[in-house]
Amino acid sequence: MTDRIEAAAAELRPLLQEFLLWVPVHAPESDPDLVGSAALWHRLSQRSDVGHWRRDDLRPLMLDRLPQVVEDPDAAADAMVPSLRSYLTFLDETGRLTPASDRLELLLNELDALEDDFVDRMEDAIGETEWDEEDDGEEDEGLGDFEPFADELAELPTLRLRPDAELAADARRVPLIAAARDLSVWIGTDRKVGESTLLTDAEVEEAVTALGLSGPQKLWNLWNLAIDLEFVTPSGEDTVSIDSDTAAWPFDDDEDVLDAWMLGLGSIDYGDPELDDDDLTLALSGLTRETLIRVLLSGGQKALDELREELAEAVRDYDDLGDAAWEAAGDPLAPVLDWLTGYGMAEVDGQTVRLTSLGTEGVVHLVDEADLDIDARPAIDAMTAHDLLSLSADMSEEEADAEFAAWMRLREPAQAAEELLGAAVEDESDALVRVQAASLVGQLGEVAIPAWKKALAEESLRSYAATHLTQLEVEGAPEPTQADTHWLILDMWTISAGLGRAEFVSSLEDIGPATDLISLLDVIWKVRHPHLDELLEAIAEAHPDRNVGKAAKRALFKARSGG
Repeated sequence: MTDRIEAAAAELRPLLQEFLLWVPVHAPESDPDLVGSAALWHRLSQRSDVGHWRRDDLRPLMLDRLPQVVEDPDAAADAMVPSLRSYLTFLDETGRLTPASDRLELLLNELDALEDDFVDRMEDAIGETEWDEEDDGEEDEGLGDFEPFADELAELPTLRLRPDAELAADARRVPLIAAARDLSVWIGTDRKVGESTLLTDAEVEEAVTALGLSGPQKLWNLWNLAIDLEFVTPSGEDTVSIDSDTAAWPFDDDEDVLDAWMLGLGSIDYGDPELDDDDLTLALSGLTRETLIRVLLSGGQKALDELREELAEAVRDYDDLGDAAWEAAGDPLAPVLDWLTGYGMAEVDGQTVRLTSLGTEGVVHLVDEADLDIDARPAIDAMTAHDLLSLSADMSEEEADAEFAAWMRLREPAQAAEELLGAAVEDESDALVRVQAASLVGQLGEVAIPAWKKALAEESLRSYAATHLTQLEVEGAPEPTQADTHWLILDMWTISAGLGRAEFVSSLEDIGPATDLISLLDVIWKVRHPHLDELLEAIAEAHPDRNVGKAAKRALFKARSGG
């Protein structure tokens, strides 16, 4: 889900910022961008703890997931494995690799064993890209492609996505997933399948009757959905078996529910009409996706008559057999809406079709997969303080102010201050969120005094709290110390380091001449900042003045040895 992806990315951001600082000294050949993609999808599809890595995680990540999401297969073929080796080494050396993880040596050996297969996957992807580029130098856009709608998608007003708890509750009620579970239970353990026909005619009839289906075609669509959902998996060369967890659907854990629903999102293509003539069927291929994007662009709902008219014209434009296919299908929209409502993505009210919350979430995900721009954020009433802080970092000042104002309208200022500063201490290594929180709470004035006083007890917020309480002339407020000032400087350096080498060096030069920076390095090593070591290493590597580099190395030695 899009907000889950954003949450996972926000969770990983401080860790990847540290890795970015670690790389120049320890693994300059690594590509942090590639690592970011691998770490994100490991977090989303393998483990809930970013530091929990097992050998069994690597094969599905490297050979199944990453080939679907890497943007530059050529770069990935060259650098993904060495970059991921560096990242796992970084996790191990910095104590982030959890005790439940496999030993680093075993993880690296597994990566080495997978490298050839991964490179083969990337070369296949490169070949497909080259083939596409050779096709008259243009993409052959067809029915269901989102690219022709790129400008309209980018211009849509902000889409508000519901929280995971609500989406999971909706997903638990999806009829098609329940039907796929029932089919999986019927399949059972070690059911033999044939090469040309998976089931015998007698088995097909038995399954259709047992599940109360309208016919064999619905059975095969459900069979494919069960595979997509990983409810059924191969258990031998000619056998398939129900997964051990399948019968427990709907699952108790919201994350597990949403992971399953997302796995089945590609099943929307099963809603496309299927005709006796293969060429006519092909002419309608993509109709379900075309339906989704047109309903989204109409504000999330559309009159059926208008939708049918638009779709008929689109089919006619995309394929010479479009008119014949549309007529032969009778009501081509019927199977489309049947599948979309069955998968919880749409609802039909009289002569209007509407996207549900799951439907909006799903289409946004498909648009993201197509690498197109769309403005989608958590609903204001579901937005946590951490959501607000993470999202604001990527907005313009005007957008961020509007988002903050809307969020503030739903809570008392004192409560808002508590929530924002509470979010800032969830991860003391996330300097960007901390700076964002301090800036927003600073706008609340005297009403935030209780929250600031409470924040004095938090090491990562003390410098901000002392500064703001002093500015507010609060009686008895502690004066900011030199250590407080140094903490603020280290936070800003951390943020600039994440923006690139040039920005980082510029932030160092803001201190003043090299002599001033050297004087600062002689004392700043005493501050117990979570990024101190990485920053000192980065200064030593990046600053053009050799004397500054030497001072940074001295400071690093003192920080590690305790003086």
